[in-house]
Amino acid sequence: MTGEDPDDGVALLRSLRSARAVRAQAERVFAEALAGQLEHFTLRLEALPALARRVLEIARAGHPDLRDVPNHGRYRHFEAGGSGRLRAFEALLAGASQSDKLLARADLVITSVLLDAGAGAAWAYRDPASGERFERSEGLAVASHAWFVAGGLSKDPAQPLRADASRLRSVDREAVARAFQVDEQNPLIGLDGRVALLRALGETVEREAAGGEARPGRLVLALCDRARARDGSLIAEEILIALLEGFGEIWPGRERIAGVPLGDVWTHRRFGRVPFHKLSQWLAYSLIEPLEQAGVRVTELDGLTGLPEYRNGGLFVDGGVLVPRSAESLNRAHAIDSDLVIEWRALTVALLDRIAAVIRERVGLGPGELPLVKILEAGTWRAGRILARERRPDGAPPIQIVSDGTVF
Repeated sequence: MTGEDPDDGVALLRSLRSARAVRAQAERVFAEALAGQLEHFTLRLEALPALARRVLEIARAGHPDLRDVPNHGRYRHFEAGGSGRLRAFEALLAGASQSDKLLARADLVITSVLLDAGAGAAWAYRDPASGERFERSEGLAVASHAWFVAGGLSKDPAQPLRADASRLRSVDREAVARAFQVDEQNPLIGLDGRVALLRALGETVEREAAGGEARPGRLVLALCDRARARDGSLIAEEILIALLEGFGEIWPGRERIAGVPLGDVWTHRRFGRVPFHKLSQWLAYSLIEPLEQAGVRVTELDGLTGLPEYRNGGLFVDGGVLVPRSAESLNRAHAIDSDLVIEWRALTVALLDRIAAVIRERVGLGPGELPLVKILEAGTWRAGRILARERRPDGAPPIQIVSDGTVF
């Protein structure tokens, strides 16, 4: 950005920090796919109705009444194994003020989501309480929950249910490895990236606290105060924008604009900068329930996009809607900033909107009754996992990505 007007840089940065920017660039890529002009993928929209039918079957198997589907969010993974972890967590908060409860819930969700990049097929976590073994997102959720409840991110042993900036910025590799049961036989992809992300979060939160209590959950408390100052509501995209602005400095080794890391934004040879903000959008979705518990009404849920990660993306490859132009691309790992991965993720965002529309039409429900966040939970994410296991014994996605533990 050398030689550019700083004001132009700030304006460009702001324009990339929204779900609208994610969707707009995804639609540009999709239009080129429709025209058969993409380098790495062929689009077969004729396969979408059959795939939507399969996704709907999977969704109804778990939720016969689709109106009852919970939101896609981290709370679902905390409950892996049906152990009642959330009930136990709420019991520990009994007697706390509403603001302290929100702070604790937000601290837990923020730190857990930021640790939720892909774990790899070789890693698993065994719950010491139940002996049950959990893999991938559920394993990361159960492990991070246990670490948090045990006070692993608190500076005060007498107050374990908190994440303090001073503790976050001093977290080391050994502490994270212990919490996630990592060893030579149980390797976790991107361990060092996760450590760096927690440290950067601590540094950012401490800097922004300006002498106040330095906890990541204070950003969510501020959102709650904003909602209460008007009509008690927040637009979903407001949550995302607050996260991108408040935590923008934590993303490592990324391109910068106006001195600020772009995060999950990548430059494609033809399309320029393509934003995704996957972990930030996953966090925005995951914070809806803590905010609702605090009495905030979150509206316009479909303002956020579908999550461009390997389960949703893998669904469209395994379902025959996206066909790699080179079969060889399925046999090697790709860098996260490669044109192939950028195209795959952008097409995933666009196709999630379209498969959601097909599903809603088939069941006769509108976006207000069946928002994208519920279709992600009951349908596409779950279907992506099921199709992957049907096609590959380890359930790995069809396209492998070199992960640093900070994207997905």
